[in-house]
Amino acid sequence: MAKTILHMITPLKHMSPFDVNMAADAGYDVLATYQGVTPEEVRGLVQDAIFSRSPNDAVRTGIFFAGKNAIQALDMMKSAEESFVPPFVVNLFADPAGSFTTAAGMVACTEKLLKDKFGTTLKGKRVVIYGGTGVVAFSSAVIAALEGASVVITGYDGTKRVTAISSDMKARFGVDVEPADGSTPEANLAAANGAEIIFSAGPAGVQILNEEQIKSVTGLLVAADVNAVPPPGIAGVDVMANGESIPGTAKGVALGALAIGNVKYQAQHLLFKRMISTDKPLSLDFRHAFEEARAFIKG
Repeated sequence: MAKTILHMITPLKHMSPFDVNMAADAGYDVLATYQGVTPEEVRGLVQDAIFSRSPNDAVRTGIFFAGKNAIQALDMMKSAEESFVPPFVVNLFADPAGSFTTAAGMVACTEKLLKDKFGTTLKGKRVVIYGGTGVVAFSSAVIAALEGASVVITGYDGTKRVTAISSDMKARFGVDVEPADGSTPEANLAAANGAEIIFSAGPAGVQILNEEQIKSVTGLLVAADVNAVPPPGIAGVDVMANGESIPGTAKGVALGALAIGNVKYQAQHLLFKRMISTDKPLSLDFRHAFEEARAFIKG
């Protein structure tokens, strides 16, 4: 049987050691990394990979897209798909900065808390996401919107960039996501008004909502924070939290970075394993990561 080979592509100077370790532990026989790759170079790399093996061995080849930009990774994956010459088709997986699987873990864990603690779902819930220009925010916004939530993304530098990002989400995935100002503490508090779910995906070590602010979000059900560096992005959300009450809130519960991280790890591992075991070529992004995270949590 042909060896399993994973080509790992990033536009950055270095490929993430985390991703390399994850792919190795999933069972790939050969890993090859490509750094500083531009979007224009994707086609040539992909066609080198697909034409070097028989169509029967296509599913033994995978291409992984890394980096730190969700839109760029999705565009690179689209370029790869457009470079195929059937039956020369291989597996594709995008997870820039681990953000797609992190977002999947956060939304899946939140979904479980909503069910276990409140007997409800994401559908119709107001979800406010801080750090709206980042990759975790992008992915979690689309996942939540696809599940029927009413989603808001905030921009630390105002509304211009998050408005463009919201438009991109609409064009790519058909979801409506509301942009909001997050440039000041007062703007962040205003955005939280009416939130039932809050996702903190801003910079590590920056507190976005303090203790008094989070107490004022009267309808809060779940607050999640993906960053493990103190202070927490949302006051009262411990890194280990997985359903504990948030002090000072009526019924809000916390979801911390380490609880999310465990599910993120499993989702990424399972997606690599899925590519190794499939008999049909796959193209995997945060939507598939959410499927794996949800299935893992349900056991």
